[in-house]
Amino acid sequence: MKIDTKSKKVNKAWLNDHVNDPYVKLAQREGYRSRAAYKLKEIDEQLGLVQPGQVVVDLGAAPGAWSQYLRRRFAPKVAGQGGAAVGGLNGRILALDLLDFEPIEGVEFLQGDFRDEAVAAKLADMLGGKPVDLVVSDMAPNLSGIESADAARIAHLVELAILFAETHMKPGGALVCKVFHGSGYSQITEGFKRAFHVVKPIKPKASRDKSAETFLVGRRLRSPKVSGA
Repeated sequence: MKIDTKSKKVNKAWLNDHVNDPYVKLAQREGYRSRAAYKLKEIDEQLGLVQPGQVVVDLGAAPGAWSQYLRRRFAPKVAGQGGAAVGGLNGRILALDLLDFEPIEGVEFLQGDFRDEAVAAKLADMLGGKPVDLVVSDMAPNLSGIESADAARIAHLVELAILFAETHMKPGGALVCKVFHGSGYSQITEGFKRAFHVVKPIKPKASRDKSAETFLVGRRLRSPKVSGA
């Protein structure tokens, strides 16, 4: 059997980088399920997006680090007690993912594909007409390596996140969405600008330099479908 030595070298290099990554070590110390928590933390600290008492929807939530961070922000007095803070929750978090999700106290979870209209409708039912303050999306499709096809899949998920925000979010709310530099990035940015008055790209320090990953933050919807400040 032929062994792909190049692939083995790449995997070994990735594993070495991962093990020695300071954010991986920090996540282990602070009880987060992944280093991704620090991406949202940095975005929040820059822009002040997360406030106690909010209704937040976490799209592409698994394994749950972003929901953990939100949970801590809604229970700051017990923030040091593990990855999912215990105690009262001043706010509401609804998480959705296609993958399994280990429960987090106070976080409501729906398992399903956000591209499925029935799943999106179920998420809307869970909201019960309550307007959303913040939508965070760490969703990413399975990439094929074919640039045009992957760009289309990424753009579709972003479009769905924007549509969800326009349908359920307060006019003054915000959407945080993972995107990738490359084919289709400028079109995605233009879509954000059509939907929001304020659009800001952010590359958190916790996002690896080698990664094409970045985040777009949209604030103040141009065409909200719900009322509220």
